[in-house]
Amino acid sequence: MYKVSRVIALVTFAAMILVPSLIVVLGSFKTDAEVYNKPLSLPETWSLGNYSRLLSDSDLDISFRNSVLVTVSSVILTLIFASLASFAIARMITVSGKVLAGLFALGLAIPAQINLVPIYYIFRDLGLTNSYIGLILINVTTTLPISIFILSAFFKQVSKEMYEASEVDGASPLRIYRSIALPLSKPAMGATAIFLFVINWNDLLWPLLLIQESEKKTLPLAMLAYRGEYFVSFSMLFTAVMVASLPMVIMYLFMQRSFIAGLTAGAVKG
Repeated sequence: MYKVSRVIALVTFAAMILVPSLIVVLGSFKTDAEVYNKPLSLPETWSLGNYSRLLSDSDLDISFRNSVLVTVSSVILTLIFASLASFAIARMITVSGKVLAGLFALGLAIPAQINLVPIYYIFRDLGLTNSYIGLILINVTTTLPISIFILSAFFKQVSKEMYEASEVDGASPLRIYRSIALPLSKPAMGATAIFLFVINWNDLLWPLLLIQESEKKTLPLAMLAYRGEYFVSFSMLFTAVMVASLPMVIMYLFMQRSFIAGLTAGAVKG
């Protein structure tokens, strides 16, 4: 019974993922009428018309560039700050280190969405609304706790003797961080980078709250143009989803080894 129930659960879970994905892929080659009438059937005519229309009749290239700028900047800054904080937490085997880790853990317990109104007014008063800097800043702030949680767990597994030997040789904490901690943390940094990239690339909430100018819209925000009050162009929306998914797929393919190594780091000791 256990094996049968396990197979049924896995098949159900796979279907929940594959069926919507299949609808999106097939829908990008269909017309709106076909999507509404026959969502699971093959297109009557395989055509790239939706893709050519998407690239020619919209400002997708501008939104794509904005998403790349905001996402890459957010990921790099988050990794820098998170790795520094995680290294400090891992090295501070004292009450202050536990307090610092607890404060960042508190950031995981309190969703940033609760503070939408005060965040908007603070950013407005600081002149950070409708700007890339404001969007990058809020991305770094909201993803920093989870990044520190992941990286600090890895830094704590690094041998203390390695740190102590470096200190005996006269290395400063910054030199230990740069020459020892960072090279050893490449798998964890790669896994965290992919995780952050997916979060920031797909984020809709903060651009919707902070961005008003069409020239500064990110890709998820620009995709709302295909949703009207009484009608949704699912064929164009599915096509935009396919195009928006390409960077995530490419990044995962290039960093697959780092991602898997980061997930399994510390799973086996010895």
